[in-house]
Amino acid sequence: MTDRLSDPFISIVVVNYNGKKFLPDCFRSIFRQTYTGFETILVDNCSRDDSIEYIQQNFPEVKILSLSGNMGFAGGTNAGIRVAKGDFILTLNNDTILTDDFIEEIIKPMVSDSTVGICASKMLFPDGKINSTAICISRSGAAWDRGMGEPDHGQYNVFEEVFGACAGAALYRRSMLDEIGLFDEDFFLYMEDVDLSFRARLAGWKCMYVPTARVLHFHGGTAGFRSDFSIYFGNRNLIWYVIKDFPARTLLLSAPWIIGRNFADIPYYILKGQGMVIIRAKIDMIKGFRTMVRKRDSVKKILPEGMIEHWIQMWSHATNPK
Repeated sequence: MTDRLSDPFISIVVVNYNGKKFLPDCFRSIFRQTYTGFETILVDNCSRDDSIEYIQQNFPEVKILSLSGNMGFAGGTNAGIRVAKGDFILTLNNDTILTDDFIEEIIKPMVSDSTVGICASKMLFPDGKINSTAICISRSGAAWDRGMGEPDHGQYNVFEEVFGACAGAALYRRSMLDEIGLFDEDFFLYMEDVDLSFRARLAGWKCMYVPTARVLHFHGGTAGFRSDFSIYFGNRNLIWYVIKDFPARTLLLSAPWIIGRNFADIPYYILKGQGMVIIRAKIDMIKGFRTMVRKRDSVKKILPEGMIEHWIQMWSHATNPK
């Protein structure tokens, strides 16, 4: 698909699973946008809370894709992308509320620079603290949202290039996705956006942070914050993207940090009463090694290792890792 940069058309993909209580505010904010060149697709992961009926009755212009089972964020978003008509894909969590000029702001880097494949937004919690201003990664494989939990004093108000974007509210160039592939559905949810950002980087695409594109995010509206569900997928998938995406030299040099972190977090979660879930996550993590090793061959690598290592920090600075 060719990017119509003179008149960009955007497909907004919202994945939902039993999130009816969040849908009114989310979709009202979408249809208040000052930018009007878009379509909206709701992908429902087999909800049981009348989410589909609510959207049909209150937002009839929304395209609804009803899945027969829960495909997670990765599978649900991919399903929406496959039927989308836009040159650009805006992925949104169902528990987000956009400012009125969100789309108008986040599209600007895509229009002005054809090498930009991803745009990250400024995501805030309802209390005004920061949720995400980009994704960061460390040698251990730990990935985190930049600024997570910090009071917003304007410290991240600079338009700049970053490693990656939180897919809870991010814009992707369709031609980039056609080149590198969609979200990895084996991840189900959590770290799928880290994996996609890494693959985009390796293929030579840039990610820009747009601080004027602001969104309110309730966070954990579906999976729950620090729930067993989120702990399991977050820890299982963390090593998967490392095995799949880290260049060979980077992977070798990072091995002590990767191994150390994956052993160290076991007693941490045991002390928090989540010992069974972290053990299960580690076991399933190991079971998926062979699959991720096979996938390494399909990852397009253009960027020199030295340039990708520029984005990999020695230590995690996260108070709340992804």
